[in-house]
Amino acid sequence: MTTSRITALMLLAGVFIMEGFDIAAMGIAVPRLEGALGLAPASFGWVLTAILIGLGIGGATIAPLGDRFGRRALIVFGCLATGLATIATATATTTTEFLLWRLMTGIALGACLPNVSALSSELAPHRLRATIMAVVSAGIPIGLAFAGFLAPQIIAAAGWHGLFYVPGGFAVVLAGALWFALEGGPPERAATAAVEPVRAKWPQLVLFAKPWAFPFAVFATILGLNALNLYLLNSWLPTILPDAGLTLDNAARVAGVANLAGLAIGIGFSVLIDNWRKGPALMLLFGCMAASFAAIALTAPDQTRWTLLLMVGVGGANAGGMVLPGLAAHLFPARLLSSAVGMGVLVARLGAFAGPPLGAAMIAAEVPAQTFLGVAAIPALACVVVALLVPAALKVKARVEAAAA
Repeated sequence: MTTSRITALMLLAGVFIMEGFDIAAMGIAVPRLEGALGLAPASFGWVLTAILIGLGIGGATIAPLGDRFGRRALIVFGCLATGLATIATATATTTTEFLLWRLMTGIALGACLPNVSALSSELAPHRLRATIMAVVSAGIPIGLAFAGFLAPQIIAAAGWHGLFYVPGGFAVVLAGALWFALEGGPPERAATAAVEPVRAKWPQLVLFAKPWAFPFAVFATILGLNALNLYLLNSWLPTILPDAGLTLDNAARVAGVANLAGLAIGIGFSVLIDNWRKGPALMLLFGCMAASFAAIALTAPDQTRWTLLLMVGVGGANAGGMVLPGLAAHLFPARLLSSAVGMGVLVARLGAFAGPPLGAAMIAAEVPAQTFLGVAAIPALACVVVALLVPAALKVKARVEAAAA
């Protein structure tokens, strides 16, 4: 690959780093806002869900425009809007204000992220598409880990507000760099133009008709179940771990270590996706996650043991967020990739919406930390079942390409 492509991919990875830090920031801030603003953690269920609603809206209505007009504008302006909305979150004093700014942050991210995934696929060599997409999206666990490790220092220097100033400022600077690094113009279509010569006014609707409805349903279902776990865990882990005997700072650090493990897990399984059988690889990933959460549910709290198990469970959820966009590159042609990821974000959020409110309900009911984390085994097991359908979903694209040859 050329130097310009490598530079572009590094900056695209920066968008995911910003997203990961931003996701963790609200969860880390929540247990501290009770003392600072008098807002109880259980009242933040819909605040933590607001970013998911925004991601769905932006992913379904704005992101697919990248398939028609090019990725650059969607990525740059989405990144800039994300930064400004994140900075504005630091001005909130009520749950309503937090909800509004998190919704705006989500819409901007939803417009941006599917195009980041699609462009990273287009810039990668074909034989390494899933791996390159995973390396780029590895920014999510890196950002989550940075938030966990740096939160005590940031809060000491700037209070809880700093948790939003840091990713927001980074996003604004990153938007400027991306404007100069990325090329404009519509996405590459290659052989897919012959496969689907008619450009639909709303390309995302193609995903709900034959032949793409089945692979999209498989992709979106796994994405949604994993997103439920991803947002349930990253939203509430810093809140529930102190109930198991950890300090707030140690809870943030444990969450950071667990999320950092997702980096290695995600890259490893993406290599399997590119070079091995995709269905069994996903079954192994989600099966290990389910086993780790079940083990936590059956053991007494212990920081060392739980940290190791959370590295598999929480790390696996973050790895799923890295691996699944790479799977999309094998399921759909290039001209539908932003639409597939964008609509996948929307449909997935129907499952992910349940994560933060479910966590809030369990906290309000004073559910023990072991039980809270044990619940995460259920969506992971469901992902194992759906992954059984992946081989059949992959055959759809092969049949379409064979018919066009």
